[in-house]
Amino acid sequence: MSAVDDQLAAARADLTRLTPEAAHALQTSGEALLVDIRPIANRGDEGEIPGALPIERIHLEWRLDPAGDHRIDGFTPNTTVVVLCNEGYASSFAARDLKRLGLPRATDLIGGYRAWQAAGLPTQPGGTPAIP
Repeated sequence: MSAVDDQLAAARADLTRLTPEAAHALQTSGEALLVDIRPIANRGDEGEIPGALPIERIHLEWRLDPAGDHRIDGFTPNTTVVVLCNEGYASSFAARDLKRLGLPRATDLIGGYRAWQAAGLPTQPGGTPAIP
């Protein structure tokens, strides 16, 4: 196994990862905040999940640090934050980092946006600018 595979396995060992169906149920009930870390080019080409916040990876920690000066509104340290990327790899690292910042219920979407779309869950045309 490569070093990155080892790091990915370690990141995922501390996450309760969600299937697209489980994430959708939590989002629909208002129990989870979905955060799309994909670049705008991917969101524009493939689409987006309605209601997911586009926060590109380079800004993620600053926008979701529960004690940070640059945090967005709409979540608390106890909010379930579900991070998604294209296929569920980068999102595992991002969710791990959010847990380290003080979001104990941070996790990621198994299979990413592409698994959500393949499951036939709601999508919309993409290209929404990311929260800076």
